[in-house]
Amino acid sequence: MRRTSEHEIQAVLRLDGPERFRHFVKRVADDQIAWGLWQDGWALMANADGCQVFPLWPAREYAEIHREGEWAAYEARKIPLADLLDELLPRLAESGILPGVFPTPSGKGVTPGSEELAGALRKELENYE
Repeated sequence: MRRTSEHEIQAVLRLDGPERFRHFVKRVADDQIAWGLWQDGWALMANADGCQVFPLWPAREYAEIHREGEWAAYEARKIPLADLLDELLPRLAESGILPGVFPTPSGKGVTPGSEELAGALRKELENYE
């Protein structure tokens, strides 16, 4: 698993939502891991419409940036890609919780449906076969 440089972090955080979504999909497919924040349960947030969102990041370093305020005591925890696709995304869909792809410290993230995110990841994985 590669370390994300500060230069890369700053460059990626400047990307708009659709570009960050593409970066997330490629990096998660490459590394076979996504990241969330955990403390006796996963961190959740809400989008502008008040829907619950499960924030996900493509590398530990991006999740760590969000360990402040109400999430200060949380720790970055990896989510293997197989678990994300086969367990987490279906559970989120059943619960009406949206995946929050790559929220930034300013709170902007992309909230596709679970099926859309799973489809994008599976399509990217086809490039590795």
